[in-house]
Amino acid sequence: MGAREIAVKEVSRARRWMVEHSQLDLAYGALADASRRGMLVSLRDGSARITDLAAPLPISFAAAARHVGVLEAAGLIEREVRGRDHWLTVRAAGLRPAEEWIAAQVSFWSLRADALAARLERRHRPEVQP
Repeated sequence: MGAREIAVKEVSRARRWMVEHSQLDLAYGALADASRRGMLVSLRDGSARITDLAAPLPISFAAAARHVGVLEAAGLIEREVRGRDHWLTVRAAGLRPAEEWIAAQVSFWSLRADALAARLERRHRPEVQP
């Protein structure tokens, strides 16, 4: 394999990494706002219109529509237009990148914590003299 092929392969890998992480960034960015999290909680019960999601929040319909746009761009909700109404549904697969990232972090830190606990236990164990 020549230098050009290796370079193309590296660029491809870098692009794939950036796309995966940009989706993760979008998901966490969307979840960073309490209003958007509240909208997602409201959608647990099923589809709802933007008007329905905006009603309990202390924000305007226009602000709610912008929040919906952020959730949509992050892939966390889907929109279906029925006449004049825009119905929204949770897209559970949109949370998968965030779930996978958290699971990887939990796994990593759990292993580290277990190793630390074992080391501390060995340090504090009294030496047995034969």
